[in-house]
Amino acid sequence: MELCRHRQHIKLFRLPDAVDGCKECRAVGEGWRNLRICLECGHVGCGDTSPGQHAMAHAAATHHPLVRSLEPDEEWSWCYIDRVGMLTPEVTGSTRVPPHPVGP
Repeated sequence: MELCRHRQHIKLFRLPDAVDGCKECRAVGEGWRNLRICLECGHVGCGDTSPGQHAMAHAAATHHPLVRSLEPDEEWSWCYIDRVGMLTPEVTGSTRVPPHPVGP
C-alpha cells in the first residue's frame, strides 16, 4: 500500500542541470535555505526552514502536492497533502544549486 496518493502528479521526470535559487526570495532580495522543486511544474522554492517557506506556499496556492529536495546528496521527495516523505526513482538527474544566502 502506498502512503502517498498523489504520485500521478509527477510530471517532472528529469531534474534541471542548475537552478538560480528560490524564485520568490530572489525577487525580493531575501535569502533561502533548502531548495525544493515542484514535481508537477518545476517551480523552485525554499524549504520549510527558510524564512519565506516558498515551496510550501507554492504547493498550497497551486495544489501541486509533491516536491523533491534539490540539496546535494538528498534524493527524497515530500507530499504536502499526505505529509509523507518518499523516494521518487522515476525522477532522475542532479541539480547544481547556488550557496545558501542564509546561514546553515
